[in-house]
Amino acid sequence: MSRSIAGVLTAIVTPFDGQGEYHPKAMRAQIRRQMDAGNGIFCGGTNGEFFVLNEREKLAVTETCVDEAAGRVAVVAHIGEISTRDTLRLGRQVAALGVDAVSVITPYFVPLKQDELIYHYRTVADALDVPVFLYNIPARTGNTLQPDTVRQLAAHPNIIGIKDSAGSYESLAAFLRAAEGIDGFNVLNGPDSLIHQGFVDGCSACVSGLANVAPNEINAIWSHFHAGDIEGSRRAQENVTGLRTDLYSVAFSPAAVKKAVALLGHDVGESRYAVRFSAEQEQKIRQIVNQYLQ
Repeated sequence: MSRSIAGVLTAIVTPFDGQGEYHPKAMRAQIRRQMDAGNGIFCGGTNGEFFVLNEREKLAVTETCVDEAAGRVAVVAHIGEISTRDTLRLGRQVAALGVDAVSVITPYFVPLKQDELIYHYRTVADALDVPVFLYNIPARTGNTLQPDTVRQLAAHPNIIGIKDSAGSYESLAAFLRAAEGIDGFNVLNGPDSLIHQGFVDGCSACVSGLANVAPNEINAIWSHFHAGDIEGSRRAQENVTGLRTDLYSVAFSPAAVKKAVALLGHDVGESRYAVRFSAEQEQKIRQIVNQYLQ
């Protein structure tokens, strides 16, 4: 594949049916919805609830995405597990399904030193025949990739970028500086509030959870920017930032995103983890969505 993935990748939700089982038909509908907006697919990530999926389900989700996308848009699958061994086992199976790249979260629960993270990622990148993105989300894992570490890892021929979901402009800017002068190493922005600024500063793509709710509105930030309409991109970002701020104030963001998608009339089911919405919260989400998605 090309060593660059550009534009919008939607951190797509994993639909469940009424019994809480994976719902591939509904997943295909969500993939088509995103492709219609011009967005690629990032599956099995935080918004995809990877942390409550078993290995069989992770493979089924990826297989559905690859099959439905059929080469029309990029598909990146998350494969990160706590151990290097488990990451490799899942990664080899996911790679065989035909994804364009994989993303590897820093191991979680176990605190690791930077040299241990380097060992983990180099071992994974050495073993897989599919390109690897680093994935930094320290609030959820307890492990932070430092910019110097990322620059060392960027020298690996099979590590093609980093997805930064630390949530701050300072973190994103530090990774962009670390990537300077390294051909083919992409920085992917995670926070929906920084999509426009990320593109301005040199991100090749964003990975957006909010695109599940607002696929066209998120894509507008990229499409305006890509066309050279920087002011149009900035205005599109302002609308998205308002939606993000209001929606994420209701509940844990992935759960709020999935609930909003369901309230928009899409058959994605409930989140598997123990986040529950009161009638008042659901009404608030409806009001927020109606306000921003006219």
